[in-house]
Amino acid sequence: MSLMTFDEMLSTCVREGASDIHLHAGMPPHLRVNGKMVVMKIGALTPKVMEGLVTTILNERQRVTFHVKNQVDFAHSIPGVSRFRVNMFRQRGSVSMVLRVISNDTSRLEEVKLPFDTIEFIAAQRRGIVLVTGPTGSGKSTTMAAILDHINRSKAEMIVTIEDPIEMIHSNKKSLIVQREIGQDAPSFSEALVAAMRQDPDVIMIGEIRDHATAQAAISAAQTGHLVLSTLHTMDTIRTINRILELFPPEERGIARILFADSMVSVISQRLLPKADGEGRVVALEIMRGTLFVKDAIKEEHAQDKLKEALTEGGHNGMIAFDEHLAQLCRDGLIDFNTGYSAATSPHDFKLRVGH
Repeated sequence: MSLMTFDEMLSTCVREGASDIHLHAGMPPHLRVNGKMVVMKIGALTPKVMEGLVTTILNERQRVTFHVKNQVDFAHSIPGVSRFRVNMFRQRGSVSMVLRVISNDTSRLEEVKLPFDTIEFIAAQRRGIVLVTGPTGSGKSTTMAAILDHINRSKAEMIVTIEDPIEMIHSNKKSLIVQREIGQDAPSFSEALVAAMRQDPDVIMIGEIRDHATAQAAISAAQTGHLVLSTLHTMDTIRTINRILELFPPEERGIARILFADSMVSVISQRLLPKADGEGRVVALEIMRGTLFVKDAIKEEHAQDKLKEALTEGGHNGMIAFDEHLAQLCRDGLIDFNTGYSAATSPHDFKLRVGH
């Protein structure tokens, strides 16, 4: 398969609405469309074709990594079509690839269903930490890109992004944006974050907080007058707070709790659910803001009930609990009852809210 033929195949996948593309030797490409796997109607990919992609689409540094580790992450672009976040790996000796489709079309960011007052609230902050969370494929990167794009269009700021790999390319509008890629431009998130502090940033976006060093550097950056945006793979806002604190060793957790509480601007958790009419998916949100009540609750070690109370009663502060948003989506006919019930944090609460 030539590179051009490979790009033509990917372009077809994008036109068919794929969010993810699975390429494995011995079978045709499989696409994830609206959350479901669909088989592309072309012949099976041969081991030789898949092996050929190692030399045609990887640069020298990526090839070395692949030969040493039998896996590599990188970005691939087709101008005018899309960017792709790619994981290439070996399974049973053959080369496989999974590609996540990432649109470079910033006009599509308007499709993000995050309430505009939440985006404005985040953009207005001079310092603090914002976390966008959810499972893989829940649209976290798109939400982050929408927030950054709003800051870029509305404020004259210095923005540094640290990504693995770079997903959406942002052009300078009112702001100046520097985008760095792990592996190519920096050795790790934590080291790039420490370096970013010397690059005169107003806003720092970290692709993902994965470890103690990155969590520590992110909170430190937020404490020293920067707005820090990042993601975690957690299911709701309360578990996100717990997960951040669990990244710290027990002896540091007390001070980390105080510093994180002081820094917290907002935690946004999201999930993509199938629409009731079967046409596409809809985002369900949980939004927690760092009000004084929330900050005080985080500082207490066992205050889950207070945080739940803040979510359920914080509508006037721009907050919403998952189960309330799910019930709203159900009442509006956007999702069916069973979808909401199975996605709910508390199925019983969801049932009461819907009125079943």
